[in-house]
Amino acid sequence: MDFARRALQRIIFTGLFISLGAGAIAWFMAVENAERESVDLAMDVTRDTIIHFGLMEAKPERITAVAEQVTQSLVLDWFDIVELYDVEGRKLSESLTENGRKIEDELPHHDKPESLEPAYESIKTVNDGWVLRIFVPIETQNPDIWGYVEGVRVVPDWQKADIRHYSLMVALLSMGAVWLCALVIYPTIVYLNREHIRQSNEILKGNIDMMLALGKAIALRDSDTGAHNYRVAWMAVEIAEKVSLDTDQIKALILGSYLHDVGKIAISDTIMLKPGRLDENEMAIMKTHVEEGVRMVEGIKWLESAAPVIGSHHEKWDGSGYPKQLSGETIPLNARIFAIADVFDALCSERPYKKPFSYQEALNIIKEGRGSHFDPCLVDLFEGQARRFYDQLVGLDEVSCHRLIQHKIDRYFFGLR
Repeated sequence: MDFARRALQRIIFTGLFISLGAGAIAWFMAVENAERESVDLAMDVTRDTIIHFGLMEAKPERITAVAEQVTQSLVLDWFDIVELYDVEGRKLSESLTENGRKIEDELPHHDKPESLEPAYESIKTVNDGWVLRIFVPIETQNPDIWGYVEGVRVVPDWQKADIRHYSLMVALLSMGAVWLCALVIYPTIVYLNREHIRQSNEILKGNIDMMLALGKAIALRDSDTGAHNYRVAWMAVEIAEKVSLDTDQIKALILGSYLHDVGKIAISDTIMLKPGRLDENEMAIMKTHVEEGVRMVEGIKWLESAAPVIGSHHEKWDGSGYPKQLSGETIPLNARIFAIADVFDALCSERPYKKPFSYQEALNIIKEGRGSHFDPCLVDLFEGQARRFYDQLVGLDEVSCHRLIQHKIDRYFFGLR
């Protein structure tokens, strides 16, 4: 639901931004289209009027009179100011309405039009007035330019209201379309995300199952059971929670707990399965399982976070461990946590070569290693939890141990509570 909430917030924000932008663009486009429609109509009226009065066919002595007829007719039909010019830019006639006289001084001055194409401009006047000034060339059949008409129309309130109403409707429709898309997209995104999470979790579960199987196989080869890995991983996570490790560190700790001895795969059976004590050379070979394990997870993104535990779980606080003789806090914290849990469980477990130690015997050995083998602060913390660990784990079968660590896996890898 966290993703769904974030997705909804982003869709709302994006939808608001897009709808405002789309609405504004739609508004301006609608206004411009309304202006163009008004201008096109004015141009048609102008041309029809010129043809009706036969301006271009009039004799020279009749030009002025016919020009006045044209401008007066256009003022009555459409414009508030009409000026008619010949091709040289000489004014032949001008007609104005009362509104035209009021705004004439507010209009910017213009020279003879340079373009031979019809043109218009939208002008705002004082008191929220809106004026369209239109330039219409008068063309002969050649086609040559005979002259041009400048018409100024004060857009009436009813027409402004119509244009604004239409523009607002288009803007609202655009915004509505954006929000409708957002409403359709949101559940689709949530569904696809759930599918993605489900499939990712299936892949993750498969990876974890492979990790568990590999860890169990290593334990069995080492004359142990999978229950040891489950118990150690669970205790390690319990300790990690007490020292407030973050989720990624705890996930790495779980991986490392299962794969800490993965390098033993590279050790020959003659050494691994030797019934007696190992000689010096054999022990040196056995110790190489640490570096072998690190090499095995290198470059594997899913497993490489386990490397600190794999590579340092045999290091000791006083620097007498192997393979790098790290000491103190130079030993990765996950490895220091794991070492205590691993040794304690080994002491309390029955092995082919030994009986299990009692709780007090095992705890005493851990305490004796305080400051030499183990991190003293972690030993102090562990001592307060050891009795609970022992009572909960002793005699627990493998299935029950797996259930304990599975709860931790579900929490930290899948976000379940």
